[in-house]
Amino acid sequence: MRFTSNLAPILTTVQKGNLFEERSMRILQDNLSMSLRRVGGKSDGGIDLMGWWWLPHSNSAADDVTKRRRLRVLAQCKAEKKKTGPNYVRELEGVMHRFMPLPNSSSNSESLVALLVSESPFTKSTLLRAQSSPLPFFLLHIPPIHGADEELSQIGTAVWNPALAGVNGLFQGQMEVRWERSLTGVGRPGLWCGGQRVQSWTPEGPHDELFLTDK
Repeated sequence: MRFTSNLAPILTTVQKGNLFEERSMRILQDNLSMSLRRVGGKSDGGIDLMGWWWLPHSNSAADDVTKRRRLRVLAQCKAEKKKTGPNYVRELEGVMHRFMPLPNSSSNSESLVALLVSESPFTKSTLLRAQSSPLPFFLLHIPPIHGADEELSQIGTAVWNPALAGVNGLFQGQMEVRWERSLTGVGRPGLWCGGQRVQSWTPEGPHDELFLTDK
């Protein structure tokens, strides 16, 4: 880490990336019921975060934590200033295919979910590419923090494709993303199932704040 004359820290690209991955993990655990760990290193296989997404079964109540299921999540985090292009979706698709079991394997390949987390907004072509992908895709925009008063858990947009949330997708149309607002007026996306908000079901326990749904 380098410092300017007034002691303001200047982070390297690697340091910025590491901090964004750490912040993303916390947001995903607190707000989207995921428990992930950083992979990193030269042998990461193109994956920054890996872990589980803890969710209710399609026929279970959203607050019945005893009947939760887990889905394998493979995530890439992009802390860049320019908008995130469709090449990152194609890259993650390739990574997903490498992690999928062989056709004669007894493992369930449908349990894999691709997660692309970006500090910058997604381009229209990126959203279209993800929407047309045959693989379950979840795109999450986590804006950078510009001031001390901004919330560390701020989420910009959350978009998933039909292969994940559609009637014929992994969620069988049972889950949705709704825009919520806090009592202080801050907005963010939230997970809902069967008309109920999905709380944090991770083994580490819930860290939810009180958010209300905008009708």
